[in-house]
Amino acid sequence: MFVDIAFTLDRIERAVKPYPRAAMFELAARGYADPFQQLVACIISIRTRDETSLPVAERLLTMAPTAKEVAEVPIDELTQTLAPSTFARRKAVQIQSIARRVAEEFAGNLPCDRELILSFAGVGIKCANLTLGIACGEERMSVDVHVHRIVNRWGYVSTPSPEATTKALELEMPSQYWVRTNALLVPFGKHICTGQMPRCSTCPVLEMCAQHGVTRHR
Repeated sequence: MFVDIAFTLDRIERAVKPYPRAAMFELAARGYADPFQQLVACIISIRTRDETSLPVAERLLTMAPTAKEVAEVPIDELTQTLAPSTFARRKAVQIQSIARRVAEEFAGNLPCDRELILSFAGVGIKCANLTLGIACGEERMSVDVHVHRIVNRWGYVSTPSPEATTKALELEMPSQYWVRTNALLVPFGKHICTGQMPRCSTCPVLEMCAQHGVTRHR
């Protein structure tokens, strides 16, 4: 199905204005926008809702805003700080390992290097691309469950997984829209084009949506 992505994103941007921004974009707006901070925030967000991950990330980065400071936090204290998020102990170990490497090898400044970021244990394409897109201003496509569901629902792509959707969107969508797509489709997917019972009757882009997989809607 043909989708005018610029027109579509403009409409969605107006529709999501009343709703909170996606967690990492909001965190950047609050001043936590360097690559290390954004990567830490993305790790915290894994399998955790924005409503939980945002305050957890902000609390940690207020307490220890640099890689050197995070590396020095006792692991039990770091785990306790991350406790509202899922897999807190595992994330604490992972984040501290990254912090130590960044502090020791890069003087505390995480380079905008995709291969380096992907070399950290537990960091996947979604977090690497989102970090590079927000913190480094690079044109990177980051696909979570919301982006994956929505673009497949539209019929813009037809893919079985977020990883496959990432590759398909990189081929289909002009790169200047990649970061903006994540920023807008996350709140759109949480509040309007939801997984169950999407609000199709008030959707601002209904006329260009194939509604694939939609069996019930509001």
